[in-house]
Amino acid sequence: MTSAAGQTTRTASWTVSVRDDTGPIVLARLRTSWAPLAKQSVVAALVVAAALCSTLLPWLVVSDPVAMWTGVGLAVAGLLVAAVMARWPAVARAELLVPAVDFLAVGLLRFGTGDERSVFLAIVVLPVIWIAAWPGRRHIVYPLIGTCATLLLPYVLAPTEPRPTELIRLAFAVTVYAATAAVTNELARQAGLRLDDAQRRRRVAEGEIDRAVLVQQSLLPTTTAGLPDELRALGVCIPARAVGGDFYDWFPTPGGAAFTLGDVMGKGVGAGMIAAAVRSVIRSTVDEPDPAVAIRRAAAGLATGSSDLTSGQFTTCFHVRVDADGHARWVDAGHGLTLLRTADGSVRSLRSGHLPIGVGSSWTSETTDLAPGDVIVSVSDGVLDLFGGDLDSLDRFEAWVAARTDPHQLVDGIAELAGRGEHPDDVTVLCIAYRP
Repeated sequence: MTSAAGQTTRTASWTVSVRDDTGPIVLARLRTSWAPLAKQSVVAALVVAAALCSTLLPWLVVSDPVAMWTGVGLAVAGLLVAAVMARWPAVARAELLVPAVDFLAVGLLRFGTGDERSVFLAIVVLPVIWIAAWPGRRHIVYPLIGTCATLLLPYVLAPTEPRPTELIRLAFAVTVYAATAAVTNELARQAGLRLDDAQRRRRVAEGEIDRAVLVQQSLLPTTTAGLPDELRALGVCIPARAVGGDFYDWFPTPGGAAFTLGDVMGKGVGAGMIAAAVRSVIRSTVDEPDPAVAIRRAAAGLATGSSDLTSGQFTTCFHVRVDADGHARWVDAGHGLTLLRTADGSVRSLRSGHLPIGVGSSWTSETTDLAPGDVIVSVSDGVLDLFGGDLDSLDRFEAWVAARTDPHQLVDGIAELAGRGEHPDDVTVLCIAYRP
């Protein structure tokens, strides 16, 4: 932006983090491509273990070794196919072929380990659940067909007339596995609906946050046009989240200009709404020469009762009105993070014992006469985190300010420190230079 004195200054802006929206999609695809391998690993391990136990343990029956090991081979072949799907995700479209082969593998294993006396039929529940978890009612029918193939395979390999009790047992087994498929499919459907609803809500919330960011950006001053030539302002606000509770502002007054830096307790949209309310009320007092009046009106505007949503929430604020001759009247509402850097390099604090907005009830203003070259620097407490965040961070920050004469160096330096990594709190700085 361009100041009233015609000098180019840094545009006051909110920093919005850029997110790669393709990241979750890529991660989901990776998980999907590896899912068949994970599922088939369990099936193959159980089939192999069943064959080994039947071979090594004397109380287990091996009625047909060829059929048993053929079933093992099919399960291992399915594992290899699943590994190919993990390597080339495009092949994963044929995922259901793997559990289809498992039905045959379990059927051969059952036939080779004693047929109706086999203890390994329960393995068939794994491909049943695998297929039934896919969306669509047809994936209840597919497991039913696969289970029937598993149970009827022995009669294909060794044609015999089934006994009535065996038919009843087979019918009951098919009913149980069909019910398992139906329940699994319904649970998967409901989970999918809940996921879709959660994603829809997330998109709505993200849209609202994006609009809140735009609104908050529009509330920050973007130009110093209208300010006296003797005063120059520069500021930046970098929220910890998309929307923050810090704000700064300036606007012309009849005798000069008014400047504000506020810090609402907390972060996020709620804090941003309170920050916007405080800013608006303070701006409405443009014709009041006493800055304490602006703070009192802001406190009155937020005090809507003990049960309101803002109860227990407070806002620290520094508000100063500077005339063209350098006479400044300021009020500090529990902020305590404003420095006056004089032209000779000395630094002193502009603070008072007043409480923040939302806690205190009375504020009075104080006066300071600025000399040419003086700079008022007000920051939020998030800036102190950039200097260590401990008890000595304020001393280090004061020394840092004393070493820089140009407001551009101050603002750009804070922005650079904040950009080096994550910061837990909003980072805001406002510089006011008196250059008559």
